[in-house]
This record gives sequence, C-alpha cells and structure tokens, in this order.
Amino acid sequence: MTPDTQLINHPYKAPDEFEASTPGAFKASTVLFPNVAAMRSRQWADRSAYTYGTHGTPTTFTLEARLATLEGAKHCVLTPSGLLAIGLVDMAFLDAGDEVLIPANAYGPGKAFAHGDLARWGIQTTFFDPLNPNDLAEKISAKTRLVWLEAAGSITLEFPDVPACVAVVRAANDAGREGRAGRARPIITALDNTWGAGVAFQAFEMGVDLSMQALTKYPSGGGDVLMGAVFTRDAALHNTLQMCHMRLGICVGANDAELVLRGLQTIHVRYHHQDATTRSLAEWAVTRQEFAAVRHPALPDSPGHATWLRDCSAAACLFSVVFKPCYSSAQVDAFCDRLTVFGLGYSWAGPMSLAVPYSLDADRGCGEALVGVVVRFAVGLAHVDDLRADLAQALDGMVADT
Repeated sequence: MTPDTQLINHPYKAPDEFEASTPGAFKASTVLFPNVAAMRSRQWADRSAYTYGTHGTPTTFTLEARLATLEGAKHCVLTPSGLLAIGLVDMAFLDAGDEVLIPANAYGPGKAFAHGDLARWGIQTTFFDPLNPNDLAEKISAKTRLVWLEAAGSITLEFPDVPACVAVVRAANDAGREGRAGRARPIITALDNTWGAGVAFQAFEMGVDLSMQALTKYPSGGGDVLMGAVFTRDAALHNTLQMCHMRLGICVGANDAELVLRGLQTIHVRYHHQDATTRSLAEWAVTRQEFAAVRHPALPDSPGHATWLRDCSAAACLFSVVFKPCYSSAQVDAFCDRLTVFGLGYSWAGPMSLAVPYSLDADRGCGEALVGVVVRFAVGLAHVDDLRADLAQALDGMVADT
C-alpha cells in the first residue's frame, strides 16, 4: 500500500476505552459499515446505530439525551436554530387548509414565517390574546391543527396561564372526538420554552404536547452557538417530527453540539445567577421616573405575575421597560447609544448584557395597550452594580440632553 493511501486507509485504530467529563466531537458525513449486511440492517431512528451524518453521531445523540432530561421529555431532535425548531413543528404537523393559532406577543420571526411561507402554502394563521384563555377558545375553529404558546411572551414578557390554555385545547379535542366540532384531527399544543429553558418550570408538567428551545440561549450560554431543539414525550409525534427532519436534511455541526454539551453543565448556576441580577435591576427600574412600566414576571404589576408565581421557581435574564410617551424614539435611541456595559445586539442568556429598542406592532393584542418605546434588556454575567450604574448614567445623560 502506497504512503498516500496509507494516510487514508491506515490500519491503526485508537483504543475506545476513553471517557472524559465532556463528550468528544464526532464529525462525519460518511459512516463506515463493517459489511453489507450491517449497511442494510442498521436503523438510526431509535438512536441504536449510525448510518449517515445527518442522522446523528455519538455527539448529537448524547446532546439529545441530555437535553431531553433537562426538559423532562422522552424525545429530542436538534435543529440549526431556534427559528428552524419552530418551523420544523409547523412543517411537520400543518397541511394546506389547516389553521395555526399563535399568541399575539410571540417571537417575531416565528410570526413572520407564518405570515409568509405558511400563508403561501395555504395555511391560515390566527392570533390570540395569550392572557385570555377565553379568546383562545373563541378563535379555535374546525380547521385548527396547531396552537403555539410562549412563556413568557417575546419582548414584553407577559406570562400566560399555560395549563388553562392547554385545557381549552383539550376541551376542543374532546368536542372533536364526540363529533361536535367537525374536526378530523386533534389539535396539538406546542410551547416555546426558550425563556424557561427547562429550569424555571417543566413544560410537560403544564400539559403541552411539544416544546422547543432556542439552544442558542441558555443551553449554550456563550453567545457563540446557533441551535434549536424540539421535544416531546409522545412517540408518534416524535416519529412525525423526525421523519420531516430527515426529509429536510436538517442537522447540526459537531463542534456546535460539543459547545452546547459544555454549556449544559453550568446552565442551572448561570440561570439562577442571571435571575437574581435581573430581578435587582428590574426592581431598581421601577423607581425611575423615566419609565411608564417595567415588565418582568416577578414584578407584582407585570401581566401574568400571579401565574408566574404559581408555576415557576425562577425567571430568565430578561426585563423590559416602557419609556413614558414624552420621550421620543430618537431620545430612546440616544439612551441606548450611551450604554457602555450593555451592548447593542439581539439574543440573550450569554455572558454579555444586551439592550434592544423596539417599536411594538400595533396588532400585538395582549393585555393592556403599551404606549411608548420599549427597550428589552438581557442581563449577562457582569456585576449588578456595574450594570445599574450603566443604566443610570445613560438615563441621566438622556434627561440632560432633553
């Protein structure tokens, strides 16, 4: 055998009795089989064997198993982003002529996918007030196939009564089984649990059928990985998900999976530390005269506080402020530009604290109407005193410039 061939088909095999605290990153498109019989008989769907890189490696199988444990699920599939996790659920369970119900305060890009691509595929989208289960009950129709829930709501952080919403869907399904609703298939409930992260509450104890997370946020924790996941306890739902997942060729990179595996080891410590810092800053923000409202589920005046108090043991690293209407968008932008410890950027749950100004959609339709510019803060790992001082100097400078 020539040297160039030996470099590819080398006889040496490293011993496999190696174990470390952090699993290794197995990189593969091609998976080798010992013989044709193995090539023809191996199955990947039950995670018992390997067939091709898109179907999984030891690294991704390990990550799926650990994430399922975190979420209290039995099954997990990985996606390259949280948005694709939402899209996978939509594509796996919705057909032309179906309807999906989405909270009015849901994650914007998920709503955009519904408005754009789902509409193009003949799927109707209806928005409901997540703080009003009766509104959800009124919006469910014979065409409804999927109901999304999100706790807490994107940007303005209203906390819905997830069990009450699930009960509404179950009642509709019961009516369908009894032939009173004209529905051929049951409605599925799916929860965006990125905020809870499997730490603040257990999604499946709330009664949902599916949950998803943007692993970009807390499971990674480093601000340097894009990934998502969809979870379920139901084998049939999981099979539908992973078959759609397979047909679309969805997969994640080994190095990204390795980084999320590393981040998982500290998720509880980070979540609770950032929770404490965020609550301190939100409570301080309540004392500032510039804000018409401060949104954080642990604040008594924040919409859904009582539900959060009942259902959760912690809160994520987000809080939002609504500036009084006397402050213009330009003034709020100037406030954001004055921040030095807070960076300006999207995402959250990483080490750096971030701020983003928003002009809310007029059609959010969730609880009380908000008038004024909203700024959402994502609190990282910097010291609370430095973060508070940064907010204070930016506010004082904005007032001085007024």
